[in-house]
This record gives sequence, structure tokens and C-alpha cells, in this order.
Amino acid sequence: MSKLTKQVEEYVMKDIEEKSEFMGNDKVISTGSTLLDLAISGGRFSEGGIPGGIMVEISGLPASGKTTLLCEIAGNVQRQGGKIMFRDPEARLNKQYAKMFGLDIEGMDYDIPSTVTEVFEPIRKWNPEPSDVIHGIFADSLAALSTQWEEDGKDQYGMRRAKEFSEQCRLTCRYLAQKGFLMVCSNQLRQNADAGMFGQKYKTPGGEAIGFYSSLRLRCINPSKIKVKKKVEGKEISRVVGVQTEIEVFKSSVDTPFRTAPLTIIFDYGIDTIRDNLQFIKDHTNTTVYTLEGQVLDRSMEKAIQIVEENGLEDKLKQEVINLWRSIEDNFKSGRSKKR
Repeated sequence: MSKLTKQVEEYVMKDIEEKSEFMGNDKVISTGSTLLDLAISGGRFSEGGIPGGIMVEISGLPASGKTTLLCEIAGNVQRQGGKIMFRDPEARLNKQYAKMFGLDIEGMDYDIPSTVTEVFEPIRKWNPEPSDVIHGIFADSLAALSTQWEEDGKDQYGMRRAKEFSEQCRLTCRYLAQKGFLMVCSNQLRQNADAGMFGQKYKTPGGEAIGFYSSLRLRCINPSKIKVKKKVEGKEISRVVGVQTEIEVFKSSVDTPFRTAPLTIIFDYGIDTIRDNLQFIKDHTNTTVYTLEGQVLDRSMEKAIQIVEENGLEDKLKQEVINLWRSIEDNFKSGRSKKR
């Protein structure tokens, strides 16, 4: 590490410690992605991540990585000793998929609700132990929820749903803050027919309540398929093995909004933060190969990943990405004096 980079890191870390002390919360949950953690709260916590006591909305088009990201966060809550309340209105979470993220379905409160109330009311009666860790509530997805009025045929246009979201969010968000719970919900993006020429082309269903009460809104944008070609029996065959998407911090009361982070998802693996970290270093340093701490790993991404995994270099790679990310961010600070 150069002398200048070390000075930048010491300055930034001091600033982070002051912010964390001011905010009064030093517990965070990782998303499973180093770069997304930093994009969410790298200016407040040393490694970034999502703090407890808030509601988070993850939105995006179909097959853009919403459920994977939600499950990865849930798995990290469990790994830190927290309890999980998982609500699955679409009834599509299976045990094999959950195990890929370290999720223990038998060890969590799992249910398939139909209505908005069935998701939010139990949260306000939930008192998991211990109290010194972050416990998580996860809902996948809010767009699938209805209301009792709608199910009874009294609300054929679904107008009651937005009101129930507003009522339940208003009551629940205070409870999340008091208990330090983390609530993460996935939501669909749908075309906004009333957008006009300059309005937002997409919106999330369920009214404005989720967006209003969410302290952090993550939007999955520009998803693209990852295709791999291999020779099998002398013939070249291609398969889609994953998805690359970009996550935008669309709204944030946690740290600076509108940062973005790349996210690679491999179907039988999950979030591939090693791949994203290696690419970040290559893209933001003066090199045409994959490196770590100035040493060349390989020209091939797959070989570079193999070297990192076989030699247990994940933590070193993560730390180099954090240092590089901070040195870049420091160039965009205003440098203004504090207001008197």
C-alpha cells in the first residue's frame, strides 16, 4: 500500500468512526457483495452493509436478482446469530435453493401469507432472543399480497391494498427501529402507463407506502445473461449460467444515495463477489490483467478466481477493494468546511 493510500484510508476511517458514533448504531448485515455493501454505507461503516432498525425494498424486473439478494441477506442474518421471519407470498422458496445461501428453513419462522396484514401484524408481536444481534424479517414478494376485502370480493379494483400497506408500514416501522430489526422486502417493477414523456417508466405496485417508509431502496437494473460455451462430445454447447445486474441505491437514509454496484449471480453458487472484486480492481487500476496487491494472478478470470479460492485470498482481495473504493470516493468529497 502506498503512503498516500494509507493516509487516505486513515482519514476516511476516522470520518467513518465519527459518523457511526453520531448515528449510534454499529451493527450491520452484509449483502454478500463487497461492492454493494460499500455502495450502501461505505461512508459510515468500515466495510459497509445494511444497519438494523430499518425497512429495505429491493425492486427490479423479473429475473434481475431480487430473490437471490434477499436470500443472501437472510443467510447472513442467521450466520451472525439472528433469528429469521420469512414470509413467502409466492410460495416458491425451496429447501435446496435456501441451502445455497446457508438458510436453515427448519430454524426460522416460515409462512405463506395471502394478505398485507398477515405479513406485518406478526412482526409487532415478535420478540426473538438474543437482543444484542440483528434479527431479520423477509418478504418475497410484496406484489403478490392482497387484502381480506379483495379476497371477499368487496374490492374488485384492489384499492384497499395501498391503504393497508400505508397503515401497516406506519405501525411497523417504529417497532423495527425500537427493536433494531431489519426488514427486507422484494417488490416487482411494473410499467407506469401514466409516466408520459419525462416521468418514470417503471413503478412498484402497492401504492406509495413501501417507498415512503423504506429507509433504503435498492433497484436491480440492466440485467443481462451470462452465457458459457463448452465442448461436450466434440460439439460446442452454450448454456446460461447466471445473471449480471447493476444495483442502484435508489433511496437512502443510511448514507449517500445513488451509488451503484455491479452484482454477478451464478445460478448454482449465488452472489459471486470474488468475480466482481477482481473485475473492479482491473477496471480501476492501470492493468490489463487480474491482480492482487500488485501481483499478477492471471489473464483469465476463471484462473484468477481459482487462485484466490485455492490460496484463501478472499479477505486480502476484499480489503484491497475496500481501500481502492475509498481512495476513489475521496476524490469526490466536496472539501467544504463544516457549517458554522
